[in-house]
Amino acid sequence: RPSDSYAPREEERVTPSTEDGKVITLPRRGPVATENRYEEIDAFAAPGTDLNAALRKVFDADTTFSPKQFVEGARAAYEMILMAFADGDRKALQSLLSNEVYEGFNAALDERDKAGEKVKSTFVGIEKSEMIDASIDGSETTITMKLAAQLITATYNSAGEIVGGNADTVSEVKDRWTFARDVRSRDPNWKLVATQSEG
Repeated sequence: RPSDSYAPREEERVTPSTEDGKVITLPRRGPVATENRYEEIDAFAAPGTDLNAALRKVFDADTTFSPKQFVEGARAAYEMILMAFADGDRKALQSLLSNEVYEGFNAALDERDKAGEKVKSTFVGIEKSEMIDASIDGSETTITMKLAAQLITATYNSAGEIVGGNADTVSEVKDRWTFARDVRSRDPNWKLVATQSEG
């Protein structure tokens, strides 16, 4: 439950939108030379580590996977989801969240609406984005990120009075988010499947 507080190889660029501007899409890339198939994985996570081993398995299942591009996409998704929640944009949230996670976000928005509250938020920037875990079960890949961002957020009641946050102060949000994708799917989009506040 939220709180109010991935084209050619040479173009490692995230396309953070489709027609509705709300889907994080990872670019596809061409085949990777066999002798260097794990080169990018090894540069991203030290060989011999659990994360490296997990990312190699993900890459074996989907040779278009790029950890660097994934992190860029996760950062974009993080900002989009935080701001969509602040703005009460349910359509944007539905395109980025799993059904289960969306239910939690939607319930929080319902409570906010019932209380007659509005949130005004300015995204300052991302301070931290670290991949901490990856796994693949069958064709389902999950990747967990630690993310921290700075925002200016204030919650107003129906009278326009601030009842939460501060309109003049930058606050920090820290989260542990897990994204998932079926590697057999032609859809390159990842969805947020689990959230945990880091305080």
